[in-house]
Amino acid sequence: MHDAQPSSKSMPAREPALAVWERRSFTLAIGLLAGLTALLLLAPTLVVLITSFTSGFSLKFLPPGYSTRWYLALWNDSPELIKALVLSLEVAALASGVSIVLAVAAAVALARRREAWARVIEAVFLSPLMLPTLALGLALLMLFNLAGTGLSFTTLVIGHVAITAPYVLRTTAASLAQMDPALLESARSLGAKPVFIFRSITLPLIFRGVAVGAFIGFMYSFDNVAVSLFLSDARSEMLPIRMWHIIENDLDVRAAALSGVLIAFTLVLMLVMERIAGLSKHLR
Repeated sequence: MHDAQPSSKSMPAREPALAVWERRSFTLAIGLLAGLTALLLLAPTLVVLITSFTSGFSLKFLPPGYSTRWYLALWNDSPELIKALVLSLEVAALASGVSIVLAVAAAVALARRREAWARVIEAVFLSPLMLPTLALGLALLMLFNLAGTGLSFTTLVIGHVAITAPYVLRTTAASLAQMDPALLESARSLGAKPVFIFRSITLPLIFRGVAVGAFIGFMYSFDNVAVSLFLSDARSEMLPIRMWHIIENDLDVRAAALSGVLIAFTLVLMLVMERIAGLSKHLR
């Protein structure tokens, strides 16, 4: 008698079945983890949006009823919030504009440098990204006090430039690294002046990177609390700080309504940036 041996035809049939089961189980596990992560990220936003439509007089989830009264209150009965919103938009816009000028100039000067000093200067420019914002805000406050300038709208904008410029520099440098150097060499060989080369060749090619960096810097400046907390004077209360105060003292539902407006504004701005600059391509 011969020992029973597994058929050579049955073994290959089991291996594909096992591989399919492993692949499906892996896909299911990754899908569940991805879904759980998305839920954890979206849950606070959904809670805020639902709460903003409450008919009650305090922040409570689930709401006792639903109404748009607090969105109307933002427009009709909240001059202090409107003032803080306008100030935050002004500071973020000015900081982003100044950051574009400074960061683009720095990126163009350092992009193709291989010397050690260039890397040191680039690291200095990017250093605000490595520091906790609370430490950076305290350091800027101490610096302005040592300089004897005091706190003002100007120092507030300077502080926000310090935290927005690194983002513009980083995305602009990445765009410059992808640009073909032969284009610039060809323009120089044809007698083009540096200003003309920058305006006609370099700037159009790096525009998307600059726009993405400006968008990220603008949103970071607009939503920043730490630097604004240290550098705001009595006349310059930024929107995040004002919202914190009304939540801390009164649990004011207007804060949830304003958060809903800001969420919608951010989504619209992201869609615009995606259409103009391909935001998702630069964030991969």
